[in-house]
Amino acid sequence: MEAALCDQRLPVAEPRPRSVALAYARDIFAARYFWWHLAMSDLRSRWRRSYLGILWSILQPLGITILISIVFSRLLNASFLDYAPYVLSGIIFWEFFASTVSGGSLAFVQNEPYIKQCRHPLAIYTLRAVLANLVVTMVASLALVIVVLVLKPETLGWAWLAWFLALPILLFTAWPLATALAYVSVRFRDVPYALGLAMQTLWFISPVYFDVKLFRSAGLDGLVDYNPIYHLLELTRAPFLRGEWPSLANYGVCLATIAGLATLAIVLGRRMERRVLFYL
Repeated sequence: MEAALCDQRLPVAEPRPRSVALAYARDIFAARYFWWHLAMSDLRSRWRRSYLGILWSILQPLGITILISIVFSRLLNASFLDYAPYVLSGIIFWEFFASTVSGGSLAFVQNEPYIKQCRHPLAIYTLRAVLANLVVTMVASLALVIVVLVLKPETLGWAWLAWFLALPILLFTAWPLATALAYVSVRFRDVPYALGLAMQTLWFISPVYFDVKLFRSAGLDGLVDYNPIYHLLELTRAPFLRGEWPSLANYGVCLATIAGLATLAIVLGRRMERRVLFYL
C-alpha cells in the first residue's frame, strides 16, 4: 500500500510562476493519503502486541503525576489537589513537545527510503511525526479531564471549549519547529544530540512542573511572560485548572511563535529542500 501511495509523482522545488509556498502546500495536500497512512502506521506500531494498548497513553502520565505530586507538593508546601492537575497538564504538554523535537529532528534521516524513492514535499515527513504525537496527546488529555472532574469540578464550563482551539495551535507550532530542526539536523548530525541538552535547559527555565508563582516571586518574570512554553501551557491550564479562557496575550504570543517558526522553516526549505537528498 505504501508503494502505491508513494508512486504519486508530485514535483517539488520546481520553479513556478505562482506562489511557491501555495504550490508547496497544494503538493502536501495532494499527498495527504500518504502522510496520513504513515502517521497511522506509527500509531499502530506504538502499541503493537500490548494488552492495554492506547490506554498506556492515559496510565503513564497519571502514574508519573501521582509520584511527582506526592513529592513536590510537600517540597513546595502546596496542596496535592491543586498541584496534581498542574503537573499532569505539564507532563502531557512536555511529552508532546519533547517527542516532536526529537522525532522531528530525525524525520528526514528516518524516512530516507521514502525520500529517495518519492518526490513528495519533505515537510510531510515532519507532519507525520507531529500528527502521531498529537493523537497521543489528545488521548492523554483524557487523563487530565478525568483528574480535573474529580479534583476541581468547579472549573467545568464553556471555557473548556478553548481546548479545541489549542489543538490546531499546537499542531501549527510543532510542525514548522520540527521541519526547521529536520533541515538543520540532516546537514549537521550532532544537532539531535545537542537538543537533549537544550531540552533539559528549557525544562528548567519553563513553568512545566514548577508553579508560575515561584518564577515571579524570584523576579524571573521574563522567563514566564516571554516564554512561548508558558503561553502554550496556558491554552490548557487556563480553561481546565481555572475555568477561564486563555488571555489575548497567550494567543498573541502563540500566533507570533507560529509565524516566526513558519518563516524559519520556509527559508530553510527554500535553501535546503533540494540538498537534503545529498545529505542523506
